Amino acid sequence: MESTQKNFFARFSDRVVAYVNANPRRALIIAGSVLLLIISFFMSVPIPHVSLAPQPIMEGGPTWLTNSLITTFLVDLFLIIVAYLATRKMSLVPGGLQNLMEITIEYLYGLAEGVAGKAASTYFAWAATIFLFVLVSNWSGLLPGMGSIGVFQSGHAVEGATEEHGQALDQQLAMVDGNLMLVEAADRATATAAAEEEGHFVPLFRSPSADLNVTLALALATMVMVQVHGIRALGGGYFHKFWNTSGHGFMKVINIFVSILEALSEVSRVIAFTFRLFGNIFAGEVVLATMAYLIAFLVPVPFFLLEILVGVVQALVFMMLALVFFSMATISHGGEHH
Repeated sequence: MESTQKNFFARFSDRVVAYVNANPRRALIIAGSVLLLIISFFMSVPIPHVSLAPQPIMEGGPTWLTNSLITTFLVDLFLIIVAYLATRKMSLVPGGLQNLMEITIEYLYGLAEGVAGKAASTYFAWAATIFLFVLVSNWSGLLPGMGSIGVFQSGHAVEGATEEHGQALDQQLAMVDGNLMLVEAADRATATAAAEEEGHFVPLFRSPSADLNVTLALALATMVMVQVHGIRALGGGYFHKFWNTSGHGFMKVINIFVSILEALSEVSRVIAFTFRLFGNIFAGEVVLATMAYLIAFLVPVPFFLLEILVGVVQALVFMMLALVFFSMATISHGGEHH
C-alpha cells in the first residue's frame, strides 16, 4: 500500500516538473493564483456595507444629495459624452465608436419592430433611452470603488433621522456593537447610542438601479408615456377601458368589473417595473459584496460575469415591456363585445 502511494506521488511530481519545464510562464501564473487564493482565506476584509436606502453624502448637508443621485448624474453625463463623440464626425463608412453605436441602435430598432411593428419609430427614442440608461446604471455598480470609496460620518449626522423614524426600529434588524440583532422597543436607546458613538460609513457612489427611488421614477415616467401614447392614438376614447358601462344587466356589471381591473393593472405595472429592476440589481450587489467578503480573490469573478449578464437582461426586459405597454395602449377596445 505504501509503495503504491509512493509510486503515485512520484509519478505526479514527475508530471508537475515536466509541465513546469514545458510551460514555465503558465505554471507561474497557476501557482500565483493558487497562492493568492489560499492567502485570501486568511485576509482581514472589512464587513461589506449594505444599505437599503440611499445615503446623503454631505454630513449636515441636504438630504436629497445622495450617493445614488450623484451616480445618476454621472451616468447621464457619460451617455451625453458618448452620444456626442459618436455623432461628432459622422461618416458613411463608420468606424470606432460610431460603428459600435450604430450596431447597438440597429439591433435595438430591430427588437422594437418585432414588438411594435410599424409604430416602432414612434416609441423607439423613449425605449432606446431607457435601455441605455438602465444598462449603464446596472453596470455602474460593478466598477471598482462603488460601495468602497466613501466618507466616514459621525453618528450625529443621522441623529435627527433616528429621532424622526425611531418607531421604525421596533422589531427590526439593526447593527449594535458589530452584531446584527433584533431591536425591541427597550433596545432602541442602545442601538441609537451605539450608532452615535461609532458613526457610519457612507459610500460616495451607488448604482442608480439599486435605489428604489430611481426605479420608481423610471416606472412612473414610463407609465405616464403609456397614457400619453394611448391618448394620442385614441383620443378621449382611451379612458373608456378604465370605466366601461356598456351593456345591459349582468354584462354591464362584468364590463365595469373588467374596467376596474384595467385601472388596477396600470398600478400593478408600476409596482412590477419598480421592484423587478431594483430587486435584481440590489440582490446582485449584496451577493457580490458577500462573496468578496468571504473569499476576496478569484471566486467573485463568476458572480461579476453573471451580474454583467443580468444587467443586460434587465435593461432589455424594461425596454421590451415598455414597448409592449405602448403598443397595447394604442389598441382600441371600443369594438369589443363580450
